[in-house]
Amino acid sequence: MPASADRTRPDACPGAIAVHQAADGGLARVRVPGGTLTNAQLRALTDASAELGDGSLELTSRANVQIRALAAGAEVELASRLWAAGLLPSLSHERVRNIIASPLGDDQHLVDSLDKALCAEPELANLPGRFLITVDDGRGDVSGLGGDIGLHGNALLLAGKDTGLRVDDPVTAVIQAALEFQRIRGDAWRLAEVSDGAQRIVATLGTPGPDRIDIQPASTRPIGRFGDVTVAAVPLGRLTRTQALQLCDLAPWVRLTPWRSVVVPVADVPGLVTDPDSPWHGVTACAGRPGCAKSLADVRADATAWVRTREDRIPVHWSGCERRCGKPAGHVVEMIATSEGYRRSE
Repeated sequence: MPASADRTRPDACPGAIAVHQAADGGLARVRVPGGTLTNAQLRALTDASAELGDGSLELTSRANVQIRALAAGAEVELASRLWAAGLLPSLSHERVRNIIASPLGDDQHLVDSLDKALCAEPELANLPGRFLITVDDGRGDVSGLGGDIGLHGNALLLAGKDTGLRVDDPVTAVIQAALEFQRIRGDAWRLAEVSDGAQRIVATLGTPGPDRIDIQPASTRPIGRFGDVTVAAVPLGRLTRTQALQLCDLAPWVRLTPWRSVVVPVADVPGLVTDPDSPWHGVTACAGRPGCAKSLADVRADATAWVRTREDRIPVHWSGCERRCGKPAGHVVEMIATSEGYRRSE
């Protein structure tokens, strides 16, 4: 599809330096390629939010972290702290380091190599902030999240579909594809918006084979114990200071997931949701009031009240307006706030 007219301006995705001015103050989005945070990095984020923001950490649908309610100018101190913690390796590329990996996989080393190569290309500093790279280890959990460029094992995906190309050097292939997208994108923010964009990129990379992987949206949001790790959901994606400090005390590392949950190498995660039958499982929400001036409702409070009466386990996302910020990929029931109450959309 062609890019819409309003895409002639730069996208307004917040970063850790160029923060978004929300109703409750500055909003910083810290990219965490692959979702993995060391204990020290999680502590740095927790302390930064407590001392500069509202004290909580918001988890996003791209496995990143947001800090809210920053006072004017606090982003300078925040950037300094992130730099010291190794969470801001590039000032020029910080908004474009959007890389999601299979949370239960073991591809962080590949993500780190991709991130380093991405930041080493000056031309890629101008990628749109919504551009997304996915690294799926073959289990099919993140390939269906609508990435622009993806790896599914050794298969190269473009605009969420298998190209037929199989790569021996995944880092080089992804960077070449990203460079080509930057050259052909015009005003587009996403590859799917470029006419014949995937085909044009494939033509520069090689000859596709005959086989194709059928990429489907992820149908499950894992929760519970998986081998040596536990996946714990964070209610409404808002990690309190107490919860974050408990994680710091429990685990040497934490991996964030696109489903606003965390993977930790321990069996017990107090204060978070580890029961697949919990009514909190699969419930997400945007910031809502009072943090967002565009929101028509306090969706977090309304979702919390609704959870107490929840009867089914179909994933539900609560949105404060028609923009539907933070809506997860895949099938989800939406509760959208309007001037006359909530509208249910399926």
